[in-house]
Amino acid sequence: MSSTRGTAPPAGPTEPAAVRGAPRTGLFGRLAAWSQRRRWGALLLWVLVVAAITVGSQAAGSDYRNDFSLPGTDSQAAADLLTEHGSPQAGDSVQIVVHSEAGLTGVRDRVEPMLQRVRGLPGVADVRSPYADASAISRDGTIGYATVTLEGKAEQVPAEDVTRIIDTAEAAETGGLRVELGGDAIRAVAESEEGGSAEGAGMLAALVVLVLLFGSLVAAALPLVTALFAVGGAVGLIALASHVFTVADFTPPIMMLVGLGVGVDYALLIFYRYRHELTAGADRAAAARIALDAAGRTVFFAGCTVIIALLGLVALGLGALQGVALAVALTVLVTMAASLTLLPALLAVFGGRIERNVRRRAARAEAKGRVEGARWRAMATAVQRRPLPALLAAVAALLALSAPALDMRLGFADAGNDAPSSTHRQAYDLLAEGFGPGFNGPLVVVAQGGEPAARHLQAALTRTDGVAAATPPLPSGDGAVFTVIAFPETAPQDEATGDLVHTLRSDVLPSLAERTGGTYLVGGPTAAAQDFADTVAERMPLFVAIVVGLSSLLLMAVFRSLLIPLKAALLNLLSIAAALGAITLVFQHGLLGAQPGPIEAFIPVMIFAIVFGLSMDYEVFLVSRIHEEWERDADHRRAVREGLAATGKVITAAAAIMIVVFAAFILSPSRMLQQFGLGLAVAILLDAVVIRCLIVPAVMQLLGRRAWWLPSPLARLLPKVALERPS
Repeated sequence: MSSTRGTAPPAGPTEPAAVRGAPRTGLFGRLAAWSQRRRWGALLLWVLVVAAITVGSQAAGSDYRNDFSLPGTDSQAAADLLTEHGSPQAGDSVQIVVHSEAGLTGVRDRVEPMLQRVRGLPGVADVRSPYADASAISRDGTIGYATVTLEGKAEQVPAEDVTRIIDTAEAAETGGLRVELGGDAIRAVAESEEGGSAEGAGMLAALVVLVLLFGSLVAAALPLVTALFAVGGAVGLIALASHVFTVADFTPPIMMLVGLGVGVDYALLIFYRYRHELTAGADRAAAARIALDAAGRTVFFAGCTVIIALLGLVALGLGALQGVALAVALTVLVTMAASLTLLPALLAVFGGRIERNVRRRAARAEAKGRVEGARWRAMATAVQRRPLPALLAAVAALLALSAPALDMRLGFADAGNDAPSSTHRQAYDLLAEGFGPGFNGPLVVVAQGGEPAARHLQAALTRTDGVAAATPPLPSGDGAVFTVIAFPETAPQDEATGDLVHTLRSDVLPSLAERTGGTYLVGGPTAAAQDFADTVAERMPLFVAIVVGLSSLLLMAVFRSLLIPLKAALLNLLSIAAALGAITLVFQHGLLGAQPGPIEAFIPVMIFAIVFGLSMDYEVFLVSRIHEEWERDADHRRAVREGLAATGKVITAAAAIMIVVFAAFILSPSRMLQQFGLGLAVAILLDAVVIRCLIVPAVMQLLGRRAWWLPSPLARLLPKVALERPS
């Protein structure tokens, strides 16, 4: 593909494909021709493959497990040390919170037998009664807690074991005794039991958009069927892969979220080009070949960009995200394969009905004097008249929405963000009421150097500003290390709690180690959450550089331009920043009634990877069409106008489908999925409406012919890749 005008005479934008000359069939065109000739074989192959994967995954089951280890951090070193020396604090725990207005003394005869039954349940390592420790009962004697130490981390304990603990504890709740349970294991079980219909709502909304776009249920169903096959196959593959690789348990809903949006999006881009070629006079077979040669190439390179962005997450070195990144990348890969092979076969099967509908609608539009893309052409013309004001106004609006992201605070939601009616939220509130807000986020400080070093640690922690109380040292199983539990004065998600972790590590503990010769490490869930957030923030620049750099190189090879990849990268960063600003406003500041709290620590990198890749779909689709028009007669102004006229409708429709699919996940009970859904929906909305319809035409108009400039040394180094259909 060259960035200069060809010598062949230009063809009009609406000239039938047959008149433009018989195209040389490229790889994707040959793939489409094969799928059409072997339509039933291709369909049967997809059905058999997806069925085999589904049956195999159901038979084998899944083995999703979370890996929140952070090698090289204090919290991970503390956890490893406790595990090595057999400390009771090595496993996670569950709190059984008991409350009685008349005082806990009068209900002891019911609490103690219940705790004894819990002690004998599977998965329970130890139970510590509130009556055995005066500090486990509030000063007014109405609230107490029993600590149930599990045999492993929360994610390692089977859900049925946790459910038995819940049922056994709640069975004692009679006669003025209130029993609530808290802890990560309790929250995990509760979230798994809360159903949601986000996927179904998103698919129904997508179907409505497609019917309105094409005016035919059959035509509307084809992109959805293609997406469902792709997502079904990908989910089954990842379930099987979870037995070999570490895949987080929150991966499947993210895969479905991205897979449904991307699957419909890719199929729609190809189908819309197929419909355009039918309207232009091509027969069904030629229309499919041309659509795959043009839009199919766009889908392929856009999908490669998404995969590059997702695999960039591997550079972060965070085990919890690497499995998610690989799973979503596989979903995009399977989606591309379905769009390039399954969709042509479906077009061959239902092509007759689709063609009749397309030609009937085209005839009605012609009779009424409607011109395809007239409104988008008018919009492009308006932007081209005053490109600089349009650019400045749009950029200013996006920067204003991005501003809250500067104050984004990373962390993890805890029970304080959950529904007030849930048992873990009730336990959280009772503990905060009876023992102070910091009780729900204790810091586990590990000491090596003998009991004297641990005693000095307890004294130092008690004197530290921000620490409400510190427990006496608890020895490990072999007595080699001691643990002191420090309770902050502030809640786990409070910024002051994170500052306290940093103060202990940078000021308090180093000076204490010099005096005592001991070694001290700050661990526990609260410190681990802070370490995760700090690690993400520290490695984010490298991640962004890798994703932007590789994606820009790919776009340089595709468009033979230096400025277009630079423009695309800057605009994508702007839309991502605006999406993160919207997330911050809603979830951190409590806009629209959301429970205020920190943004999940991995949301920014996941949003960046997914949105950066998806934004390239529209960038490649729009700019490749502009370049296709530019190649005809080198009239840059007309190329921008006709490119937007040809793609504006489909980009808006594809974006609308993605938005409704992503926005449906705001209905999910999971705060993490709510943040994902809102962030992706806002980013796609801004990208399709503000950036592609306003900023891109304005920037392309201002750049003029310079948009296709590429320095000669760089042009010789980059491979030549063609997106347009060869002529």
